[in-house]
Amino acid sequence: MVNRRLMPAAALAASAVLLLTACGGEDKSGEGDRIAGAGGGAETSAAADANSSPEAERPTVKLPKDMRNVFEGGGSGDPVEEAVLRDGEGRVNSLDEAIHTRSLERPAFGFYNTGEAARGAAVWVQGFYDDGITWTGTVRYYDRKVTVEGKKKDKAVLSYCSDESKAYNKDLKTGKTSGEVENPVDSLVFYTTKLAKNDKGVWQTTDVYSKRGASQCQ
Repeated sequence: MVNRRLMPAAALAASAVLLLTACGGEDKSGEGDRIAGAGGGAETSAAADANSSPEAERPTVKLPKDMRNVFEGGGSGDPVEEAVLRDGEGRVNSLDEAIHTRSLERPAFGFYNTGEAARGAAVWVQGFYDDGITWTGTVRYYDRKVTVEGKKKDKAVLSYCSDESKAYNKDLKTGKTSGEVENPVDSLVFYTTKLAKNDKGVWQTTDVYSKRGASQCQ
């Protein structure tokens, strides 16, 4: 078994099939269609920088002590790349905050996610609600690379690996954990995300692709 629910390997969409870490689930409540601020987070790294407009203050995201994301490495020092990395971190944390709080209405979720990424993430998070689970442990994000695109430098591709070997599903009723892997490679996931800078200077994720056990992460 793999130790966390995995977002679909294709571009996330509301109709995407969930690949789950422990048990099956799908969007039954319609919650995935209600995304706060999705037209429009985040660990301490989500502080504003010189690349952001004053009105784009990042939402505060608080995760429990037993739910930890570690982001390794940084950009080249280029302010645009650093901004993409920062808001990419915000997106990851916003999803985990939604899982922890059992709410898709948290400000950070719609702040960092939009379009297909927002719809697919809502379905993915809803699966945790339906199965009565959360996750606990540490996920390590590494080999992060940014490619800025567009004449206005308002689009970017952010790719990275995650190591979920220290993260596990946790049953909310019993507190029991599950999801240990037999093959360590199954704990490694390669992500390619597309981002677009909105008129408030926020790099919102628009599309997400992922592959578990990818050779890029070994």
